[in-house]
Amino acid sequence: MPLRFLTAGESHGAQLTGILEGVPAGLALAAGDFDPDLAMRQRGYGRSPRMKIEQDRVAILSGVRHGRTTGGPISLSIENRDFANWTEVMSVAAAAAQPHAVTRPRPGHADLPGALKYGHSDIRDVIERASARETAMRVALGVVGRRMLHECGVEVGAHVVAVGGVTAPSVEGEPWEVWRARAQADDLRCADAIASEKMRHAIRDAAHVGDTLGGVFEVRARAMVVGLGSYVHWDRRLDARLAAALMSVPAIKGVEVGDGFDSARKLGSEVHDVITEGKDSAAPFVRETNRAGGVEGGVSNGEPLVCRAAMKPLSTLKKALPTVDIATRANAVAVSERSDVCAVAAASVVGEAVVCLCLADALLEKFGGDSMRELCERVVAWRGNALNR
Repeated sequence: MPLRFLTAGESHGAQLTGILEGVPAGLALAAGDFDPDLAMRQRGYGRSPRMKIEQDRVAILSGVRHGRTTGGPISLSIENRDFANWTEVMSVAAAAAQPHAVTRPRPGHADLPGALKYGHSDIRDVIERASARETAMRVALGVVGRRMLHECGVEVGAHVVAVGGVTAPSVEGEPWEVWRARAQADDLRCADAIASEKMRHAIRDAAHVGDTLGGVFEVRARAMVVGLGSYVHWDRRLDARLAAALMSVPAIKGVEVGDGFDSARKLGSEVHDVITEGKDSAAPFVRETNRAGGVEGGVSNGEPLVCRAAMKPLSTLKKALPTVDIATRANAVAVSERSDVCAVAAASVVGEAVVCLCLADALLEKFGGDSMRELCERVVAWRGNALNR
């Protein structure tokens, strides 16, 4: 069974809820396992004051017994502490007096198309669900996917490679533990200290004029299994699934695998990874480069997975942009919700989570297994077959 998940909840509602189906039985899982990733999502230079209000903690409501998954659907919840300040605005019951309606849509946000699509006269109904607050639950669900991958020997990590016009050097060729540790310790999740400091300056400059900044993050996976995904149908191609997962993260406007867009500006002889014979039976085929980013023809080729996602500047500006009031049709200034100046670091955590879910789904698609023991045994057997490496 493939992995399927749903999330529910509003930005200032009582809680976020997530349901993850298809996780094999026997995976060790405890509430505390979610804390590091959720805390990392809340970190980041340029984040909004709300991060000081929320202390995201997961409650496991089903699918786990005595510290291990049962094979049934896993349901999780995260309390929104800020709900205490929004109980009247976000009341489920009909209110005696309707709260003040939000009618000034933000350019670049879901506000206007969402209101037109669903017929809302109060944009609050769009803001609450379209908010990136939802990604807290996706990070939590991603932790389950990460633990599944870890049991099968696959590790996933991410780091910020650009903010605004500041770009960090590539980590290609660096030991995984080295660049990963630097990124984890940095408040912008950048693996290069000099670039990180320049990024902070850029964020401060943007904040000073009431503006926002976007950037690019990179997600990598090591010890990949050969054969995830497929070339036989469009919707089974691994790169297509990864692109869809990353594009589903709010504010992401572009995704590339491997050298991606840069490949379009080069000759084929400069792009493709030459295949040579390996030195032993354990690795009969090797590539000296990894410009394809670990995916060829929609199938993982065993090289490290490398994906990048471009995040646009956030659409909530303190120096708000011109808009039109949907109630009066008069020219107006867009509403200014509490927001980040730059959230690329947080987006990289979400990017890790959705890639983990995507890879875990592809792993289950190929190997199956109702228990983690079955899944892991099949992955080990596959890895041990030299012709399949």
